[in-house]
Amino acid sequence: MDSRSTFSASLLLVLVLVLPFFANASSRLYIVYMGEKKHDDPSAITASHHDILTSVIGSKDRAMKSIVYSYKHGFSGFAAMLTESQAEELAKLPEVVSVKPNTYHTAHTTRSWDFLGVNYYEQSGIWPESRSFDDHGYGPVPARWKGKCQTGVAFNATACNRKLIGVRWYSSDIPDKTLKGEYLSARDLSGHGTHIASTIVGGQVWNVSHKQGGLAAGVARGGAPRARVAVYKVCWGPGISCGGAGILAAIDDAINDGVDVISMSIGPGEYDGTLHAVARGIPVVLSGGNDGPTPQTVGNTLPWVITVADSTVDRTFPTFVSLGNDEKLVGQSLYYNATASSCSKFRELVDGSSCNAEALSSINVTGKFVLCSPSSQVPPRLLLGSIIRSVTEAGATGLIFVQYSVSNTLDTLDACNGSMPCVLVDNEMARIIDFYISSTTKPVVKVSPAMNVVGSGVLSPRVGAFSSRGPSTLFPGVLKPDIAAPGVSILAAVGDSYQFMSGTSMACPHVSAVVALLKMVHPDWSPAMIKSAIVTTASVTDRFGMPIQADGLPRKVADPFDFGGGHIQPDRAIDPGLVYDINPIEYTKFFNCTLGPKDQCESYMGQLYQLNLPSIAVPDLKDTVTVSRTVTNVGVEDATYNVVVDAPAGVSVSVEPSVITFTRRGSKSATFKVTFTARQRVQGGYTFGSLTWLDGSAHSVRIPVAVRTIIQDFVADTSAREAGRGQRAEREARTGGGPCVWRWKAAARAEREGALALCSALLLVLVQLLPFSANASTTKLYIVYMGEKKHDDPSVVTASHHDTLTSVLGRYLLREWLLI
Repeated sequence: MDSRSTFSASLLLVLVLVLPFFANASSRLYIVYMGEKKHDDPSAITASHHDILTSVIGSKDRAMKSIVYSYKHGFSGFAAMLTESQAEELAKLPEVVSVKPNTYHTAHTTRSWDFLGVNYYEQSGIWPESRSFDDHGYGPVPARWKGKCQTGVAFNATACNRKLIGVRWYSSDIPDKTLKGEYLSARDLSGHGTHIASTIVGGQVWNVSHKQGGLAAGVARGGAPRARVAVYKVCWGPGISCGGAGILAAIDDAINDGVDVISMSIGPGEYDGTLHAVARGIPVVLSGGNDGPTPQTVGNTLPWVITVADSTVDRTFPTFVSLGNDEKLVGQSLYYNATASSCSKFRELVDGSSCNAEALSSINVTGKFVLCSPSSQVPPRLLLGSIIRSVTEAGATGLIFVQYSVSNTLDTLDACNGSMPCVLVDNEMARIIDFYISSTTKPVVKVSPAMNVVGSGVLSPRVGAFSSRGPSTLFPGVLKPDIAAPGVSILAAVGDSYQFMSGTSMACPHVSAVVALLKMVHPDWSPAMIKSAIVTTASVTDRFGMPIQADGLPRKVADPFDFGGGHIQPDRAIDPGLVYDINPIEYTKFFNCTLGPKDQCESYMGQLYQLNLPSIAVPDLKDTVTVSRTVTNVGVEDATYNVVVDAPAGVSVSVEPSVITFTRRGSKSATFKVTFTARQRVQGGYTFGSLTWLDGSAHSVRIPVAVRTIIQDFVADTSAREAGRGQRAEREARTGGGPCVWRWKAAARAEREGALALCSALLLVLVQLLPFSANASTTKLYIVYMGEKKHDDPSVVTASHHDTLTSVLGRYLLREWLLI
């Protein structure tokens, strides 16, 4: 066969292999979720998937070839290549819960466990040779384990042992370009997965430090060092891309394999399979995201999972920055090369401003230190890596980077490779350096290697600046995140070495380890009880007894949208006293049966804040809301608890009963009601408080509370009250009687203040709708209604109209805009 024939045969093979996926150019991968499985036999479930898809596609052979994953262990569903019309047809079937396009997610990228005082995970794989996964001293793998050690490139069956008991990998839904250069196996390319696994279950390893350079030297260990781990690789490539279909397949397999805890340091998604894990007694822990400190950025906010924020530990790496005027400042760095010439003598210092390409092109930075002060509008973590590359390529020998919190991007300094001094300074230090540069003919600077400082001299914990904040945009009636744990500059295994990483990806495994410990101590506890124990025993004060701070611009006292219940305390979580438990079926009811087959669920579309969660979030308090909660006694049998309420500002709170008593022969559970009443009718932001049950001895069971008051929905209320009174409504509409007019006429005197508050808000809304263009052709006439007049003199009233409009438009535009 000549070369042309060989090429044709190879091309034919490739075309045949990809034909099932690309026979229709408009096909894409969809996830078909069918809820709870109807059979115990996996083969019967897969066969039912074939039948359902055949009914839409028309050919069983094509249906079988279209399926990429079949979910058949913990729940029912499949991922298949479908056209949009086929997906729509499937969604109409009664046995199908949802049909969604496959989406891709990213990862939320020894000292921490000493700081806290104290197994399964989905990620980018693992480096099995790491000393953290040595199985010395372990007994046989438990007989109940049904998983496997899936082989692949650079990963054979001997890589698993009595600690790393199983691996699987899922690449069928990942694009080829992402897989290029990857290990087609469970081996970890990025180091992210190995870092997380060793944080959860890593055994003790002596004499480790960051890249073995001496920083953070000590003993590395995981939070549950005697636990075993199984790895399910769903994230691929240097960008750590994780396919939604593969994630669901991994959850399905993990449930069947017999895992005890699921830890997922992965970007936000709905992850339907997690509810099935929780229903089978498997707690699920997810990272909250790294998009802080902006509000409403927290992800993974499903009510049955534990969503984790990150915090700092009591360790810093101070670096002396010596200026030519003998002033010595302190920043932070990972610079550990003490023999480099840059640390032994002064170097010229220049101001690189924002250090973007334009700024650096206008100055000579070769052989010099550069001060970089990027915009505060962009999170430092998003800028630091590119700035390091820019100044390095420009020939600089050192970098001083300005940010509002010097610890939160420390791990990003790895791009300097420890040889070029890269130092983080805060805004105050930056102003001193900037003044020195501007007032000196030839400014110079010298930087010392970083030092290790650990313990009481460090303000900690603090919520990391990049940790995503609440409230949840998807489920505002669910307070998220749930808990904060160490996630800033965490030292753990990466490949054969150890290095720092930061992110809620690092905080998540800390909580997963605590969950694993609680499962060992309390094997009969449900996932909701474990979550409750963690949240209700968390600390809201730092090691100095002061309120925990949340880093940002500016730094502030942390609230529940920063850290949920507070900072995790493993020792207290073991004995919480009371817990808030939930039957998993309640989640399905509150989601109006959208989590299971429509014909097998009793619908109850209630408010999510009525779920028995260890927190309360009321996003829409108009007048009065009553929330019910039930606690279960897991402490001493004879106990009496008294309630202590810290009411949110502007809200009155009452609890009935205010005392609950448990006896040896009585019920182990008690229900109480919390009534929130708005003290003022305003469109407010959230205010925060707490509700704590105290037994007078060891137990303080605290839940966070977040409440937002809103203006009464007068339009809706009017419609309801005017039902059957169409003539009156019609008459008022003809005479210009809007909601404010109606409310004013109908309301009692005591209610008028609230009505005026509404009308004032309406005024602002209407004025802001005015086009701010001088082009008259784009303007429209608006009516601004301000309610009851405040003066009897018409000229004074008119003057007040001028003043109001001037405050919005500016005096020079007033005459042009004012028509009436």
